[in-house]
Amino acid sequence: MGAGIIGLTSAFRLAQSGHQVTLFDPTPARGATWAAAGMLAPSAEISPGEESNYEMQKGAVSAWRQTAADLLAVTGSTLEIHDTGTLIVGWDASDRRLIDQFAQVATTFDADCRPVSRAESPDIFDRISPRISEGLLLSGDAWLDPDQAVALLTQALEQLKVPIVREAVLRVYGDADGVVAETASGSFRGATGILATGHLGLPTGAVSSGPHTIRPVHGVTARVQGIDRANLPTIRAFVRGRTFYMVSRPGGYCVLGATAEERTEPTVQVGELQRLLRDGLDIVPELETARVLESRVGLRPASPDLRPFFERLETRGWAWSSGHYRHGVTLAPIAAGHALAFVEGGA
Repeated sequence: MGAGIIGLTSAFRLAQSGHQVTLFDPTPARGATWAAAGMLAPSAEISPGEESNYEMQKGAVSAWRQTAADLLAVTGSTLEIHDTGTLIVGWDASDRRLIDQFAQVATTFDADCRPVSRAESPDIFDRISPRISEGLLLSGDAWLDPDQAVALLTQALEQLKVPIVREAVLRVYGDADGVVAETASGSFRGATGILATGHLGLPTGAVSSGPHTIRPVHGVTARVQGIDRANLPTIRAFVRGRTFYMVSRPGGYCVLGATAEERTEPTVQVGELQRLLRDGLDIVPELETARVLESRVGLRPASPDLRPFFERLETRGWAWSSGHYRHGVTLAPIAAGHALAFVEGGA
């Protein structure tokens, strides 16, 4: 239940392993996945107190490579994974102090990072404001296009004969014969059930016996056309204390992000979009002439301690895969491994 990047990847892993799968979602991949930029950035996402998240994410890029190989075997198409690393820069003196603090934490995590300067490495500062002369380069980070990943996963599920029921699940339960998902059109029975419902949390009938809860964190990304840094490190920045990133894809398509607000309305406010674009212009002045293509909004599922989880529910036969927050794309293959272990009796 749930066809965001977590649900799609889990369904693919299960079907590829020989299990019969039915996937439920009224609007597949139109939640947090829709707004995601696609960064696979264990190092750039380091945050104090999140050592366990970092340890989990360190294997994410290789896990995605294996998923890409599996998708190629099923669909004949290649999911591109771009190894560019990440360049973190600061706009003013206060922001540069934030980078120094980040570097100290990253060092304790044993992340691969090093200071770089425009004088020594001018190429990686291409298009970045000339007032920014130094930064921090993180190796090992990569990115993919979530839209391409969703398209290939959907194609693979079709070829593996996995039906996608475009309805909301209204109620779930389990009994001695397995699990049941009820929609407006009827009941569907299976051996086990997995809830990958993102910010929506648990449906009626699903009961958690653990400490896990979910809250939605509103985020907006803007898509523009005009800057091509696809072969250079992804830009991340602190701008007047706010975080900013630009993922550049071949051909000049860029994803700018991301806002983070504790609200649930799936709308884009003028003020938050204005701040995002202003921060982008400060860091990459040539965005002045880029064309705005669209903005996207998503509600990211955050747990109280910001740790993702895979929980066997009290409701018989069901498990809950959630809490991935800003790491959903990064951790999707790892979450799929947890789903497979649960179905095959190992979770």
